[in-house]
Amino acid sequence: MSLPLSILDLSPVDSGSTSAQALHNTIKLARLADRLGYTRYWLAEHHNTSMTASPAPEIMIGHVAQATNRIRVGSGGVMLPNHSPLKVAENFQMLEALHPGRIDLGLGRAPGTDPRTALALRRSREALSADDFPQQLAELLTFSGADETFPSGHPFKSVRAIPTGVPLPPIWLLGSSDFGAQAAAALGVGFAFAHHINPDFALPAIQMYRDQFTPSKNMQSSRVILTTGVICAETDEQAQNLAAAMALAWLRLRTGHTGPLPSPEEARNYHYTMAEQAVVSETRRRQIVGRPEVVREKLLDLVQRTGADELMISAMVYGHENRSKAFELLASAFQLPTSIEDTTTPASSEAERQVPSL
Repeated sequence: MSLPLSILDLSPVDSGSTSAQALHNTIKLARLADRLGYTRYWLAEHHNTSMTASPAPEIMIGHVAQATNRIRVGSGGVMLPNHSPLKVAENFQMLEALHPGRIDLGLGRAPGTDPRTALALRRSREALSADDFPQQLAELLTFSGADETFPSGHPFKSVRAIPTGVPLPPIWLLGSSDFGAQAAAALGVGFAFAHHINPDFALPAIQMYRDQFTPSKNMQSSRVILTTGVICAETDEQAQNLAAAMALAWLRLRTGHTGPLPSPEEARNYHYTMAEQAVVSETRRRQIVGRPEVVREKLLDLVQRTGADELMISAMVYGHENRSKAFELLASAFQLPTSIEDTTTPASSEAERQVPSL
């Protein structure tokens, strides 16, 4: 059986392009991934950054699922502290009702943004500093009916997420530390570890999750997705050029100068200070860069060392054509079971045909 390969898409905004175009590029890339044989296509939640365009994965999931035929579509993830647990349950039961068997609910506890924007999202400093993710998660499960009902006298005793009769999609907890590993193990749900954020802790976190995993009615054995940053091109030189652009983007983000994803030309013309070079070196250490054969061997080695069940690729690469090419090269390198043809009709085209002429 081949190694499942999936995609985490942050809807990157390229220098010289627009956020709207980035969202349309996500739909195009998802259709390509569906044809190429990728297992999942997850959308992230980020706020107040001009480098990414999708603050609402639940909206993008619906559009991507409608535009594809086979691939599972989910959140990577919904940042639960930014939202009402009831609303998250309702959003994803709606998605599951419309696209049964194809939706994933990936949940995280980070704000997905800077502290000021997190305050704007959560509406109070008390909510911003609260560490109640386990309680929020328990509330979400109870609203959905996936767990026991609220106890007698609880103010939410009579509240249920609608549409009723529809289960929550499979839950995955996202993490880059031991918290996510322990929580996923205790609940008996899948664990998605962010290797691209904390590569050194991947093995300990995954081992902790495996050791502490408690089977649940929805998942009898542990399941790990390892998310890692990959920049793949036809040659090592091309890949390194694209990696240089990504390194400059992360440098800007780390120093509070957020902007669109710079082009390789912008990166070549940038003069780094000694301190900036150190930041860039750390960023490059978190990525796997090269031609397809090189990337494949490094990814397989990573899987062997961590014991991950599935790889999820984050390819923050300048240019939609370059991103598409990267996933084509990886699909070929891993011999994914390519679909014959994408027969999905874009919803906009179908709607246009149904509108009567005046």
